[in-house]
Amino acid sequence: MSRDIAGKVILITGAAGGLGAALCQRFGSAGARIAAVDIDADRLDTLVAKLRSSGVEALAKPADITDSGACEKLVAATLAQFGALDGLVNNAGISHRSLLADTSPEVIRRVMDVNFFGATNLTQAALPQIVARQGFIVAVSSVAGFAPLTGRTGYAASKHALHGFFDSLRSEVEGAGVDVTIVCPSFIRTGIGAAATDGGGAPVSSPRITTGGESSPEEVAGKIFEAARTRHTLLLPDATAHKAWWLSRLAPGLYARIMKRRVGGEFPGLP
Repeated sequence: MSRDIAGKVILITGAAGGLGAALCQRFGSAGARIAAVDIDADRLDTLVAKLRSSGVEALAKPADITDSGACEKLVAATLAQFGALDGLVNNAGISHRSLLADTSPEVIRRVMDVNFFGATNLTQAALPQIVARQGFIVAVSSVAGFAPLTGRTGYAASKHALHGFFDSLRSEVEGAGVDVTIVCPSFIRTGIGAAATDGGGAPVSSPRITTGGESSPEEVAGKIFEAARTRHTLLLPDATAHKAWWLSRLAPGLYARIMKRRVGGEFPGLP
């Protein structure tokens, strides 16, 4: 059975731009009430004003999801505003582009804090409400969540960790009527590539190399919406993700060689 999204309260992280903003707009257009979360308060206010102008009930909550106490307050604020919490979309994320030999431990720790612990902090805070409402949880992972990606060891580790966490969580809550969906896109035209850091934590100046083209945030948001509505457990939203999924399982050595050849050009010193 598919879910009726109209009237449901959905909390979405990383909401101020890119895929997060597109998710807010897509769920909002279906009649959902949106609790939009991001660390960028100004851009978040702009987004929520746009949502409200189109008739969407929306709440802006700037917060750092790496703080578990802040996550508990986010859930409390959502309940105070809307009286319920039916869905959680863990979308917030950051990346780095650097070989491990050139990467400081602080950079990897920061990527893990946002991508993994941010998602687990908020999921744990929201879980009692999601279970009570027989709601759903979405985790936005990546192709790097099930396959290797040169020059992004910390990023890939954070996304692999999401799979272990959310696949295991599904086994705990599916009997209570809660759905858990993991989303694994390849490349999306968002700000995450431009906002990536180098191994020392400074912004990367060179453009990232992509393969298979880039999807628009709106296209991926629409597919995530449908996956949540129709209770899918795994979403591979583009052709590159599908090819990567099967090739990395059937011929992992070949996949690794192809991946390294295509994105390794970002790192001239790579053997």
